[in-house]
Amino acid sequence: MTRPDAKRLQGSAYVDDDGAADADLATALERHASGAAPYPEVLAALAGARLLVPVVALLGEVEVGDDGLARDKSSDMAAVLLTGADGRTALLAFTSADTLAAWDPAARPVPVAAGLAAATAVQEGAAALVVDLSGPQRFVVEDEDLHRIAAGWRPVRLDDGGWAWLGASPEG
Repeated sequence: MTRPDAKRLQGSAYVDDDGAADADLATALERHASGAAPYPEVLAALAGARLLVPVVALLGEVEVGDDGLARDKSSDMAAVLLTGADGRTALLAFTSADTLAAWDPAARPVPVAAGLAAATAVQEGAAALVVDLSGPQRFVVEDEDLHRIAAGWRPVRLDDGGWAWLGASPEG
């Protein structure tokens, strides 16, 4: 019997995720790397894709036993922010379990919608979202594009071949 005041946790939309890259995003990244696809085409594929955000363990406290050996007393899990040579930070995300493992085999993949990854980057004060840092096709989303993806907007191709952003209009 379920209590009427009990709260339910919403499950992940990616329960059956096998860690493979989104096919449309992988194709767009390959085409972009070869010069056959413009930047907005990759953004459009990215906006609707699932990404894997790496989470790593960070040592909190250490205690030293009577034997003189250090032991973990506490640790935390954290998403990874990269600091560039210019001092700006970026949240890392990966298209597949394979691309994440190429970067750090010990990192745990957390599957999220690209919009949530972008929103997390914005919330953390990061200047960019870097997808597949170790390749094969690195892709960087920054500035206004990062904020638009975070807000749920998507690039769309216009009849004249140009690109525009499609999203909810602000209330008011």
